[in-house]
Amino acid sequence: MGHGHHHHSTGHHHPKATGKNLILSISLNILITVSQVIGGLISGSLALLSDALHNFSDVLSLIVSYIANVLSKKKASTNKTFGYKRAEIIAAFVNSATLIVVAIILIKEAIERLITPEEIESSIVIWLSLVGIVANGFSVLLLKKDAQSNMNMKSAYLHLLTDMMASVAVFIGGLLMKFYQLYWVDPLLTLAIALYLIYMGYDLLKDSTSVLMLFTPNTIQVQHIVDTITKIKPIKNVHHVHIWQLNEDQVHLEAHIDFTEDIRLSQFDAILEQIEEEVYHKHGINHVNIQPEFGKCDSSHIIAQY
Repeated sequence: MGHGHHHHSTGHHHPKATGKNLILSISLNILITVSQVIGGLISGSLALLSDALHNFSDVLSLIVSYIANVLSKKKASTNKTFGYKRAEIIAAFVNSATLIVVAIILIKEAIERLITPEEIESSIVIWLSLVGIVANGFSVLLLKKDAQSNMNMKSAYLHLLTDMMASVAVFIGGLLMKFYQLYWVDPLLTLAIALYLIYMGYDLLKDSTSVLMLFTPNTIQVQHIVDTITKIKPIKNVHHVHIWQLNEDQVHLEAHIDFTEDIRLSQFDAILEQIEEEVYHKHGINHVNIQPEFGKCDSSHIIAQY
């Protein structure tokens, strides 16, 4: 059986400066995290500890981005035919699942603190949150340019931006505790940060799971694609369709196509090119693999049930 295979490149390339900017951002966030953990333990501030967790999650996210940047330069081989294109997806799945578990533990601790508030050394909270605002603000500026041309960098940029906002919230909470002795603000901020972490983590967990499970992207309607291809003559029907994401940049389409006549290979090549252009420009599918058939006794179901 013949297989037609065409590929469109999306043109996503990591800028040379990205690696250095990521390493600097990782170093700054490690410094913030360690400072906030020590400060949170000394001051007794749960909000500071939860913000440290948020920063630590971003350290992991930035490390993943950096590793993905390095691995993306490695070529595919005979025993790694897709290369390392899913390294980032796997890491995102693990990180998001861990993040949700830790956030749930934080919520439990915050509720206990709300019931029995404890006095907190607010001066440490204020100074360390200021350090977080400055360092995260600098990291945001470092990645802003790269974020405009790269989806991976945009994700890291948004994480750092929300980090800076969380530090601002902790700073405000520190001021309220220092001048008004409102110590219940600390666990309340912890709850808010933990719920936000679950919100961010759940979306990331859901998206990474969809890619790993080879689910069809939500933006793609399989029936619409089948109808588009079937309109091309002399195609009889389209069946055994599989559409999945290899990573966030590449979407694959695999299908069997039954023809109404026994066409020449040169005709099939022309039809294949037409299919490739249609699905790429209308649906963003950039990797097409088609199995042509004629007069074959096979199931005509669009989705094959194995």
